[in-house]
Amino acid sequence: MQEEGRVTMDFEHRLAEAVRDLGSQHDSPHTLQRMVEITPEFFHSSDSVGVSVVERDRIRTPVASTETLRRLDEVQYELRQGPCLEAIRREATIVVDDLATDERWPDWGRRMVAELGVRASISFRLFSSDDTWGALNVYSRQPRAFDQDDVRHGQVIAAMCAVALARSVKDDQLQSALETRTVIGQATGIVMERYGLDADTAFKVMRRLSSEHNRKLRDLAAEVVAERHLPRCAGASED
Repeated sequence: MQEEGRVTMDFEHRLAEAVRDLGSQHDSPHTLQRMVEITPEFFHSSDSVGVSVVERDRIRTPVASTETLRRLDEVQYELRQGPCLEAIRREATIVVDDLATDERWPDWGRRMVAELGVRASISFRLFSSDDTWGALNVYSRQPRAFDQDDVRHGQVIAAMCAVALARSVKDDQLQSALETRTVIGQATGIVMERYGLDADTAFKVMRRLSSEHNRKLRDLAAEVVAERHLPRCAGASED
């Protein structure tokens, strides 16, 4: 019992330090990358870590310990097999004792062993938003590297990672919205000046063209900014 208490206190101490560390990061991409860097500290044996994200109809690995790991993580998506996908789709936590002998994902497992020397893995499902979720994937070169303490500790770390991921997704969405608004504003100003229109009319012209030609308003606006006039399909007369 005393040993268990010491393990718990040590985990809580490291967790408090991790929270302070993550809070000091100046933006969400750095927070998520730092999350990957500190995650191995909470496991008995961890050599590499990656975060997989499902966005609508695709899966990607925005942060990983190494580029090789990122590539092999993405092989799971190509092969449609692997513990990451299993954690996302079915089980909240997936433990693999030995990728060299596990028969569930033989193609992917063999590549992990051959190219990275990875033998064991543990994956935790991450919930981020209604249309975005993913998994925290921890890998070890030692077979049977993860025990029940690793599972319990990993579930706490995964919850922190989910918060960082949600923040990253929200910041990306905000940045995209700001960029869209900026380019549409620039295009509106160009149309006003080029064709002698007021702001409301210029915007309505672009919105009508966007609808008629089944193009996103941002894409149409970007073309106007690049070409300094409406597309030829607009039917507006040139001066």
